[in-house]
Amino acid sequence: MPEVALTWLGHATFRFDTPGGKRVYVDPWLDNPKIPDGEKQPERIDLIALTHGHGDHVGNTIELHQQHSPAIVATVEIADWLRAIRGLPEEGVYDPNKGGTVDVDGVKITLTHAQHSSSNWENNTLIYLGEPVGLVFEVENGTKLYFAGDTNVFGDMQLIKRLYAPDVAVLPIGGHYTMDPREAAVALEFLGVSKCVPCHYGTFPLLAGTPDQLRELAPPGVEIVAMEPGETIEV
Repeated sequence: MPEVALTWLGHATFRFDTPGGKRVYVDPWLDNPKIPDGEKQPERIDLIALTHGHGDHVGNTIELHQQHSPAIVATVEIADWLRAIRGLPEEGVYDPNKGGTVDVDGVKITLTHAQHSSSNWENNTLIYLGEPVGLVFEVENGTKLYFAGDTNVFGDMQLIKRLYAPDVAVLPIGGHYTMDPREAAVALEFLGVSKCVPCHYGTFPLLAGTPDQLRELAPPGVEIVAMEPGETIEV
């Protein structure tokens, strides 16, 4: 069975193709300043998964659903907001919460803890959209990818290792709103993964952490894969 083809689209937006042929988008902000022009209009989407409600993570979810009708996985509050306020249909919008797992055509998605916030604007009013989450994907060949979402490091990442044993961790490293490289290095110690893809850095000057800083601090044996926007790797 083929590997997972993971593509970074800038900021915290990723696309990956599963061994079974599913195309998954995580936090699809396709207007972010780093996305290549050729990636702004997807040719197809089977599944969108969201970590929290901020605009740089929900991104273009509503327009993409109108164009491609993918399944959507999000927390209860975000799912309710998308359906009741933004007009998405009930069918195909999955609404698990932390500790819950859904199986979407052979791709299993489990919601984990994250420490951040979650909100968005509706009619010029800031609305609360529940708690943020991380996402653990288990694809058809058993490979597990952990997308931490926006978070700082927290000790219960050790439970993510114990319960889900991800093969690769996608971690924010920019600082200010999320972990910086120092905290991300401790997260890698807790998670026990052999490979890390850093994200949520360099989009704006404020997100100043770098993969080289993480590489200097990471536990021995952990490969830090610093991707360029639009680059694809196999995991």
